[in-house]
Amino acid sequence: MTPTAASLIQSVDWLAIAPPTLTALVALAVLVADLFLPAARKQLLGWTAIAGLVAAIALLVPLRAGDRSTFCLTTEPGVCSYTADHFTLVLQFLVLGGALLTALLSLADTKENGTKEKLPAGEYWFLLLSSAAGAALLPASRDLATLVVALEVASLPAFALVGLRRGDRRSSEAALKFFLSSVTATAVTLLGASFVYAATGTLHLTEIAQRLDGVPGQLETLARAGVALTLVGFAFKTAAVPFHFWVPDTYVGAPLPVAGYLSVVGKAVGFTGLILVTVVAFPSYADVWGPALAVLAALTMTVGNVAALRQVSTRAWSAVRLLAWSSVAQAGYLLVPIAAAAYSSDDQIGATVAYALMYAVVNLGAFAVVVLVARTHPDNRVEDYHGLYATRPLTALTMGFFLLNLAGLPPGVIGLFAKVTVFSAAVDAGLGWLAVIMGVNVVIGLYYYLRWTAVLFRAPRAEAETVHARVPAPVTLAIVLAAVVGVVLSGYPQFALRFAANTLF
Repeated sequence: MTPTAASLIQSVDWLAIAPPTLTALVALAVLVADLFLPAARKQLLGWTAIAGLVAAIALLVPLRAGDRSTFCLTTEPGVCSYTADHFTLVLQFLVLGGALLTALLSLADTKENGTKEKLPAGEYWFLLLSSAAGAALLPASRDLATLVVALEVASLPAFALVGLRRGDRRSSEAALKFFLSSVTATAVTLLGASFVYAATGTLHLTEIAQRLDGVPGQLETLARAGVALTLVGFAFKTAAVPFHFWVPDTYVGAPLPVAGYLSVVGKAVGFTGLILVTVVAFPSYADVWGPALAVLAALTMTVGNVAALRQVSTRAWSAVRLLAWSSVAQAGYLLVPIAAAAYSSDDQIGATVAYALMYAVVNLGAFAVVVLVARTHPDNRVEDYHGLYATRPLTALTMGFFLLNLAGLPPGVIGLFAKVTVFSAAVDAGLGWLAVIMGVNVVIGLYYYLRWTAVLFRAPRAEAETVHARVPAPVTLAIVLAAVVGVVLSGYPQFALRFAANTLF
């Protein structure tokens, strides 16, 4: 074999790519098995999907020993398309864990019993696992091509998941809005990536960072336009204002487990991509993306909280719509440390990752309780939670704990710790004005979170009908898992920060 031929051959680190690869293989296995399983045994597909996600999470353990890279340029050592470092593992744990809780919440809705409300099992599990595989691939992507492909693999199945409830007009409309907004975001992202490639001649993030420092004057405008357009594309994915318009209707129209999945895993995908392109690829253009993200953070948290506040004033305020606007506001808080990274030499990204981990636990927990309540109150208005403590005391206490965490109040220490971490990142970076806006928004958020919490513990209405429905064991397990993790992190919140702190690339 000649040296030239040998240089074209490179080994693949199968352990490094094992978590997303296994998730994708299980998705294909579920799709094929769906063709042969009788309707009475379709639930086996759900348990297979859960087992696959548990195995994918377990494969993250041996990767903690050190950074691993594969799909590298043989001519330029160290320039790789896939890297499994600490940042990758933390985000993959978040994504796969979120998909696992979503799967537990979905088991009861995928039983084949002939009703239109139920979701088709084969298609649902294939789409959920496919989206999770793309979401797990994205944190490890280290070139723009892989990044965009992973983003679309995570997003395209999500469109179908939102519209999978057949015969439901709201579900179809939600899927259409989600699809149109996401396709627009992808087009803008691709245009920005092409501009960056034209200016630098490379797609690898580390090489882009090096070559942007020496971009010739005649290409600088093109490079800045590429940076700006790429940021706009990812701003759509993160539901940052003014690119948030699809969120409320999409969450309301989607099946409840899918809405919870989008609120956590969908956001993790967008923020991961945003971190990679800003901190890794575009550090020399921090003067472009730093102020832009700071303004987006302020707008996003303010619009989200004000819109949620308006929901409280309506007669039939929807629990899902309120959580949708809450997730928009939370996206604003998540943007703060990324913006701060442009102004400070310290590693601020750990604050975003830590906040994302804490938010994922309590927000999925809140959606799990919403799934439970929806079994007896399909409209899922906040008023339907009136007197929940009298009928389901443990459920009410758990929901109150989740809401207080989102508000950042004790005993939700994890939520308070998360907000303090983000607030400190803004102050340390010299963004005092953003810290003030964040403080005001936290106070605004207290009102609607506490209003909902108070509803849980009011006396039941005399005219209210008491309906006792059997709670599926997987839904109970999902609520218990989220509550236990939330309580543990509230007792030892430093664990989440230390777990996410080592995110320097």
